[in-house]
Amino acid sequence: MTTATPRVGWLPAGPRNAITDVAGVTVGHDTIADGALQTGVTVVRPHAGDVYRDKVPAAATVINGFGKSCGLIQIEELGVMETPIALTNTFGVPAVADAQIRAAVEANPEIGRAWPTVNALVLECNDGYLNDIQAMAVTRAHYDRALAAADVVVPEGAVGAGRGMSAFGFKGGIGTASRCVALAGVPAVVGALVLSNFGRPHQLTVAGHPVGRHLAHDAEAARAPEKGSIILLLATDAALDARQLRRLSLRAGAGLARTGSVFGHGSGDIALAFSTAYTVPHDAKTPMPAVTCVHETLLDPLFEAAAEACEQAIVNALWRAKTVMGRGGHLRAAITDTITDWPTWRAAHAAP
Repeated sequence: MTTATPRVGWLPAGPRNAITDVAGVTVGHDTIADGALQTGVTVVRPHAGDVYRDKVPAAATVINGFGKSCGLIQIEELGVMETPIALTNTFGVPAVADAQIRAAVEANPEIGRAWPTVNALVLECNDGYLNDIQAMAVTRAHYDRALAAADVVVPEGAVGAGRGMSAFGFKGGIGTASRCVALAGVPAVVGALVLSNFGRPHQLTVAGHPVGRHLAHDAEAARAPEKGSIILLLATDAALDARQLRRLSLRAGAGLARTGSVFGHGSGDIALAFSTAYTVPHDAKTPMPAVTCVHETLLDPLFEAAAEACEQAIVNALWRAKTVMGRGGHLRAAITDTITDWPTWRAAHAAP
């Protein structure tokens, strides 16, 4: 018997419990699973159009900066993203950035000539334990296939960029979730997608339960420094500007902390939030949208939804992952191989 995924928090989820509950958002994966090569690409599209021509308001928070991502500086300066978001392994960043640039130029031949250049957006985690990262297996074709596969249905676990990732000593990877709230009676959705590759075994906390303390028996592993990373993506249909989106992205850290993370020295923990409520035109002759943003005093429900959705997405990444063997016979077991029935396990290990 395989356990149902633990449910965290109390806010209602959207119909898919996925980032794609935010209308217009789609996700695609391309997975490499071939012996020592265990990696891939995941792409999040904020809308179905040309993101260069119709840019999306966005902002990021660097919770801990041990990372090699591409494109964050311009987002911080201009408050928009102009490509889909791509996730991959650390050494795959240049190839995927190249793929994004070429795709944008093919769609808009004046990029880099009459028009400004394009800001590729690629975020990464190091999957080198399971994947032969030195082989640099990720190519433009993997990005193109992931982009073409983007859909509202989001496979989770050891897929796409999550194929070679580890979390808390178990198999990690892709997780997604959503939470629904009301802002002065107006419904809003916050969706999260994570690339989960962080955590030391004894730290794992699930829905408030100190799971890692019961599962971590390797003293050496408990003393080992943090060497992982996590990318946390947040989407919302609430009308927020870039400054407000940065505030929202920061709350991803609350959900991350609830799972036991202490944002370790060697962990690249980066959160990015975007809104689908409006787009910013590339063409200066096109009028800017007249947007009434959410009032600051109404943001708390979005903050709570962001924290809860990120926490749930991390749990989902663990529970949806399957055991993977990769480079040099390295193996990461799925947590469901150990916790085969979550309600029974939780009851048996409840504090007196």
